[in-house]
Amino acid sequence: MSQLISGNSIPLSEVYWSLVNKADKKFSKIRDLPFYERSRYENYFFKVFKVYTQLWKFQQENRQKLVEAGLKRWEIGEIASRIAQLYYGHYMRTSDAGYLSESYVFYEAILTREYFKEGLFQDLNIANKQLRFLARFLMVCLVLGRREMVHQLVEQFKRLIDECKRTFQESDFKEWKVVAQEIVRFLKSDTAFMNIRPLRYSLVLDPNLDAGTPRASRSLRLTDAILSSYHYNEVKYSELTLDSFRMLQCLEWEPSGSLYQSAVPKMGQNAPTGAARINSQNMTDPTLPPNPRKAVLYRPSVTHFLAVLATICEELPSNGVLLLYLSASGKVGQTSLSPLSARSVTSIEENILRDFESHTIKQEEDLSLQITPSGDRPGQSLRQISEDACGLSFGSHGLTGSSCIYPSDLVPFTRKPLFIIIDSDNSTVFKNICGAEKGEPAALLLSPSHTPPLISADFSRQPSGSLFTIFLTAPVQAFCLLIGISGPDIETDVFIKAEKHLSSFMNEWASTLAASDTLHPVWSQILKDPFLRRLLLRFIFCRAVLALYTPVLNNKQNQPDCFPFLPESLVPTAPAVQTAVLQMASVFGATSKFSLPQDITML
Repeated sequence: MSQLISGNSIPLSEVYWSLVNKADKKFSKIRDLPFYERSRYENYFFKVFKVYTQLWKFQQENRQKLVEAGLKRWEIGEIASRIAQLYYGHYMRTSDAGYLSESYVFYEAILTREYFKEGLFQDLNIANKQLRFLARFLMVCLVLGRREMVHQLVEQFKRLIDECKRTFQESDFKEWKVVAQEIVRFLKSDTAFMNIRPLRYSLVLDPNLDAGTPRASRSLRLTDAILSSYHYNEVKYSELTLDSFRMLQCLEWEPSGSLYQSAVPKMGQNAPTGAARINSQNMTDPTLPPNPRKAVLYRPSVTHFLAVLATICEELPSNGVLLLYLSASGKVGQTSLSPLSARSVTSIEENILRDFESHTIKQEEDLSLQITPSGDRPGQSLRQISEDACGLSFGSHGLTGSSCIYPSDLVPFTRKPLFIIIDSDNSTVFKNICGAEKGEPAALLLSPSHTPPLISADFSRQPSGSLFTIFLTAPVQAFCLLIGISGPDIETDVFIKAEKHLSSFMNEWASTLAASDTLHPVWSQILKDPFLRRLLLRFIFCRAVLALYTPVLNNKQNQPDCFPFLPESLVPTAPAVQTAVLQMASVFGATSKFSLPQDITML
């Protein structure tokens, strides 16, 4: 007979399973909440977390009796996995790194305690739970930057798939093999070379990037960001593409001080109940400001994207800026789904990994608006033109109204401050947003319509992501890739020297911008924000490098644009900018790859 609760006739096991059912119901409600009505989500989160706290504490205090009543270890692991998912999901909505660390703690406990080991090769359901756990833990480790654990998990993941195929029917694990192929491909592109230093903003490595006191009537800060990419056969893991992954990290603080030096502690014999850890205060760095909130959208429909954009704009604080990063093709025939991302696979991945990595919004009717800008000058009126030169394709049906994001789609949202980054071969059409705003001037960084091919051997085999995005997130690595230097060729002291050079140049450029009398207010008002300032300075570097790069010299298609224009003192023909590029090239012995013509088209 089951143990009874003292003073109550209800069996202890029934109380436990009642808590499990209650937790499951609340979890299913919160899992697919979309990226709007965030205040409502906060309430849901703490309610469901409260239930899981009670459940976890109850099973800890009554573990032996519950085991005697039939509780399995994999069921305990399932609860811990749900709590880890809650933490990760809350991180994805708030960008609070403390929740990401808490997710790691619970996932690591599941790994070390082997909750799913018992019956692993006797029960297909348990085998799938173990694989699902490993896949989710991999995602957390990737975002957290735990590269050693990532490689350990990948090997365990592949080994488990092979063992399961020998034990069960091989057809049951075809989808898991696709997931394994994805993470291997992802890591081949996001190499150790690309992660020599953290992509996050580091007070240790970026100490002097200060714009001083810009001449601005107000100072705005980056509070929110929307990150989305959609390319043919793009490198991704689950629903996080390589370019979005790099931008996500670039818009966060790297923990410093004692927290940066210490590893996340393992859970003790009694795992955290969650009651004292719900705010993750012991996992955060109190010396750092909060991270900007980010909505990472994987291949959204146009209506989904616009719904998220509208809601975030509505919630934007009075001193806030929304960063909008869109990376997609603008050419017909380049947007079809790859074999690895076909719908048959995507639907399975959604069942495997989607819980907090995808937040769908119910499809609405397709927008009928098909207006795009034309002409060569920013600020020209928006009008309807042929679809082959419209905007960005975020669908598998080419450049049509139902799957294309037009510049005119973004104009209504310029009632709020926007910092727009367009990484596309059709980025130039978005320059017409400048001058057509509805209240707030927009800041635009536009990629080149063509970029020179990377000649690095490492990156010729695997797509490395957008070169423009690499310049914005890892500029020294981008410079190396451009001139043909890859991971095995780089010397640590040379790389450090180049980093110091670039940091010094950017510090000078920041001071130049702050002191300029001709700097447009749209730039001066964001100079105090470290993330936006760093992106702008890296853009200046990227533009100068591509403008002076000999193989594409004087080819405007290979040069990025920014609107409004920056001061003449920081265009590629400016001596201070040219000197910086040549000194960087000198560090790597590549001065012959850059030229200083007298007639560079002014950008």
